[in-house]
Amino acid sequence: MGNNEQKLNRGFGLTASLALVVGTIIGSGIFFKQGSVLESAGSTNAAMLAWIAGGLLTLASGISVAEIGSQMDKTGGIYIYIEKIYGKVWGFLAGWMQVVFYGPAMMGSIAAYFGILFVDLFGLSKSLAIPSAIIALSFVGLINSIPNRFSAGFQIITTTVKMLPIIALIIFGLFFGQHDAIGQTVAQVSQSGQGGFGVAVLATLFAYDGWVTLANISGEIKNPQKVLPKAIIFGILIVLVAYVGVSFGVYQSLPANTIVKLGQNTTLYMATNAFGIIGGRLLSIAVLISLLGTLNGKIVSFPRVLFAMANDGLFPFAKQFAKINMRSRTPNKSIWFMIFLGILMIVFTNPDRLTDIAIFTTFLFYILVFAGVFKLRKKDPFGEKRSFSMPLYPWIPIVAICGSLYVEISEIMHDLSGVIISIAIVAAGYPVYIFLSRRTNKE
Repeated sequence: MGNNEQKLNRGFGLTASLALVVGTIIGSGIFFKQGSVLESAGSTNAAMLAWIAGGLLTLASGISVAEIGSQMDKTGGIYIYIEKIYGKVWGFLAGWMQVVFYGPAMMGSIAAYFGILFVDLFGLSKSLAIPSAIIALSFVGLINSIPNRFSAGFQIITTTVKMLPIIALIIFGLFFGQHDAIGQTVAQVSQSGQGGFGVAVLATLFAYDGWVTLANISGEIKNPQKVLPKAIIFGILIVLVAYVGVSFGVYQSLPANTIVKLGQNTTLYMATNAFGIIGGRLLSIAVLISLLGTLNGKIVSFPRVLFAMANDGLFPFAKQFAKINMRSRTPNKSIWFMIFLGILMIVFTNPDRLTDIAIFTTFLFYILVFAGVFKLRKKDPFGEKRSFSMPLYPWIPIVAICGSLYVEISEIMHDLSGVIISIAIVAAGYPVYIFLSRRTNKE
């Protein structure tokens, strides 16, 4: 194994890579998380700060990963980074977490949101939400089973479409919003505000999630050492501005009690009020396209982690998952295995809680990656191996680490049972690693 890496097609240039970052991040979160962020934060001021804090933490995280990624151009993302920095065991556990839980959880939850919105938009029975989610996930899987220039093009188109409702909501809120909920507290309108600021930031991180997906496909990016840092940093900045703008627009347009009461339906309600029934429907259609674009980014990315692990012989049935379809030059068996896991997530789990647990799990490994910046700097103090060196070192990785620890501690205090589930899933990978490594050594 190992030579399959060169068979992957480097079909992602800067435009497609930037679209992958922006398009994968902007999905359901900004449209569905307004109510839960406000409820946890306790006031609109705190909620706005949570969106800003989540964006700055994501930016610091992205810059840290961009520096590491500029030194490694192999497919696999944090699986490869952690393995190179900390050794094979920790690398395997990072990859295991992404393949068996984090990736399928993100794919399943986004597809579930698609299904909920789809049946609401067309007045279908709620019992059709799950089948609609499965069909959407499978459709995007088919796009990813053909040459990756199609998934790259699909990403550019869906990203362009999804920016239109973002811009419309910002403009309406800034210039036509009449309620001015800035400064209102949840305690004035609801007794349900729970969780605190840290949990509110955690909720925004689901909306900001997706920036790391580009690192997983380094083997398919043209000139990844230069393109990857640019796409990650500028992509996150675009999303940060868009999210803060939409949140401010929502708080200008709706009172706090209405936002909390509407929950997942906040932005759709705002759009209907602003642009009428037709405008609300157009926004819903744009959000559906947005979700398909986000799904595309996930399916482009996460199966590459499985492919990379299988290529190293570090996953059950590795020989099968390491195969590439010679016509499309895509790892189709890895793609469809992860889609199958995503379907299980759709059928058996709740998307809201699932996303919080998944974000907590992946940030455990992000912290290791951010700390890895210091280890790599120590080995290469003059930057001979780096094509990108972050500004404001060491403060940026320090912000990424401290912010991540704050969010993790908040989630531990808020949902201990979910944290235990997260750690148990990761820990279950260790005996699998022992078994696979012994078998590989015998071979």
